[in-house]
Amino acid sequence: MSLAGKVAVGVAVLVVGGLVVVAAPTVAAVHSELSSWAVFTPAEEPAAEPASEDDPIGETMIDELGDGYVYVGNGTAIPRDSPAGCENPAWLHLGRMSASLKGDVVDRGARDLAAGTAHLDDEGRVSTYTVAPGDALYAIGDRFCIANALTIATLNHTRTIQPGEVLLLHPDGSIPWIPYFNPDDAPAGYQQIPYQLAIEAMGAAAHANDLDAMRAIFADDLSHLFPNPAHADVIADALDVGDLDVLRQMFA
Repeated sequence: MSLAGKVAVGVAVLVVGGLVVVAAPTVAAVHSELSSWAVFTPAEEPAAEPASEDDPIGETMIDELGDGYVYVGNGTAIPRDSPAGCENPAWLHLGRMSASLKGDVVDRGARDLAAGTAHLDDEGRVSTYTVAPGDALYAIGDRFCIANALTIATLNHTRTIQPGEVLLLHPDGSIPWIPYFNPDDAPAGYQQIPYQLAIEAMGAAAHANDLDAMRAIFADDLSHLFPNPAHADVIADALDVGDLDVLRQMFA
């Protein structure tokens, strides 16, 4: 029996526009001219940190899909050559108050639509990237072997990238990350725009090293927008400590 068949036994299956969805748990397989994805999503939200190499879900998926796929954690397997020429592509995971990277960000050199400057961390790994005029997310993902390139924008709390903007590419999984579009537990009808504007303002102040501005924005515009007060407390604690390196990732 195929992997999808093994998981689908005894559960409901819904097919929408070519996307195969299996309820609790779920297996999705998406095929296009450029790539195909195999994704398993547990009934509960996956752990923020990508699963280890010996994750039994990953082993099962690769056994079924073959060596043409690579497991990137959290129930996700992707084509090994996606982007093209990337034998072991990286994958950005965004979870509940968390962000992490599975794999390595490899700089394959400046190119059309990705001509900006890569920056290294203290361990010599590519950590951030300064956007050049004309850059596009897909090309940035291709340059750095990040398969889910559009997630770079969400990770950095923006809808569009701008020249001169410094993008985080390799988040530290031990540091909290604040969701961009709305808190993860936002109720139906939640007003996203005030939340997103406050998140963007916090990010701008963090990159300007303006801790006082961050504290004012949080107190006046953001703290009351979290349905779960514990999530707001995470930010309040970071502001109390005043570590701008941590705050810049939280509001990248």
